Amino acid sequence: MEHKMGLYESPYNSMNSGRKTVEVRLYDEKRRKLNIGDTIKFTKLPDSHETLVVEVIGLRQYPTFKEMYESIPASDLDAVGDSIDEMVNQTYKIYTPEKEKTVAITIKLLD
Repeated sequence: MEHKMGLYESPYNSMNSGRKTVEVRLYDEKRRKLNIGDTIKFTKLPDSHETLVVEVIGLRQYPTFKEMYESIPASDLDAVGDSIDEMVNQTYKIYTPEKEKTVAITIKLLD
């Protein structure tokens, strides 16, 4: 099954270059439909003209962003040099702490 998601320029470029192999999302209704072997078509935001397709090769759920960032190597997120607190604070700019049940989606870039 193919899913569609948007990605801002910096994470899009990191994923497209192969540096980012884990995408972090809320474990919401849309993400509960993901399965290993599915594909995700990411559209680069805000221009939405560029896309890339990845295969889902792993799914891990976490109750908090902090627990997730403590267990995933920063290199998999293309976030080397950022502290866990910095990563959590950056994530809170996108998602509110009240809704932070998360999923880490391990991906493989497809040609």
